[in-house]
Amino acid sequence: MKVDLFDFDLPEDRIALRPAVPRDAAKLLVVRPPDRLEDRVVRDLPSLLRPGDALVFNDTRVIPAQLEGTRERDGTTAHIDATLHMRAGPDRWKAFVRPAKRLQVGDRIRFGHSGRACFLGTLDATVAGKGEAGEALLAFDLSGPLLDEAIHAAGHVPLPPYIASKRAEDERDHIDYQTIYAREEGAVAAPTAGLHFTPELMRALEAAGIERHFVTLHVGAGTFLPVKADDTDDHRMHEEIGHVSAETAEALNAVRARGGRIVSVGTTSLRLLESAAGDDGRLSAWSGATDIFITPGYRFKFIDALMTNFHLPRSTLFMLVSAFAGTEMMKRAYAHAIESGYRFYSYGDASLLFRSEGR
Repeated sequence: MKVDLFDFDLPEDRIALRPAVPRDAAKLLVVRPPDRLEDRVVRDLPSLLRPGDALVFNDTRVIPAQLEGTRERDGTTAHIDATLHMRAGPDRWKAFVRPAKRLQVGDRIRFGHSGRACFLGTLDATVAGKGEAGEALLAFDLSGPLLDEAIHAAGHVPLPPYIASKRAEDERDHIDYQTIYAREEGAVAAPTAGLHFTPELMRALEAAGIERHFVTLHVGAGTFLPVKADDTDDHRMHEEIGHVSAETAEALNAVRARGGRIVSVGTTSLRLLESAAGDDGRLSAWSGATDIFITPGYRFKFIDALMTNFHLPRSTLFMLVSAFAGTEMMKRAYAHAIESGYRFYSYGDASLLFRSEGR
């Protein structure tokens, strides 16, 4: 499938640099295939769902995974930026590094910056391997909880590039770029649909008889990578680590058996649940890495509705929502959102998509 099919024009001023205040005041575009669009706000969500429906949240917690350091070799020094994106062991992380061409296997990198230095002022790592697209495997001198503490001290929040290119990270982002229910550390990007939820909205959903359940998918920096291929068959998704407990799987299967709908909060929850669901439409306990790539033609096994933000042109996430609600429907929805002043991307507004019939 040609990637050009998922292109559209997005004005720069539609990119949100800060979230709505309060969070649940963001706009919500309700998309009901084949042709219905409705302008609402996020706090209307309880009235848009039915008692017995279940929201599924991704409870991953963003870590300060952006590291700055230096590599010294043969008397020369090079500045290195690294974005951790998937843990590969107690002392190892896969990372996207820049400039990758300045690194060789065996090189030593010293991370840490003034004012927020980690253990003894530095965090040292060895380049243990190199992959494609600027990826490297970093073996740190620290391990386990000590490494976690050092990363928290040395790193900073990896804001999406379309925000970071326009302003610097600040203290507000440490709160804004984290869901209120985040608890399982390991993500390097927020599950952004969840950023719209407030304690007040959670209470309203509970009062409306709508269940909530949690799964974990540690979102990687690969979510920001552009699709460089001309055809979707040639694009490789990076793996992300996830977990669905047996208790959650049993509870969500019971919701479906009672006739309730499964509503995924974010594409990360959707990708994890679809990875864990069988062809019979039942969810099982699941733990591991997924690189599922959803494009039009995919047959959804478990999800009935999806709450998600507005995504980039030509992105894997716009391909996913097109698979869910129909490509033409989503192009129409996005054109309406742009014309109506909806804000896009991580700090932007949201949409509530109901699954296209037969998908």
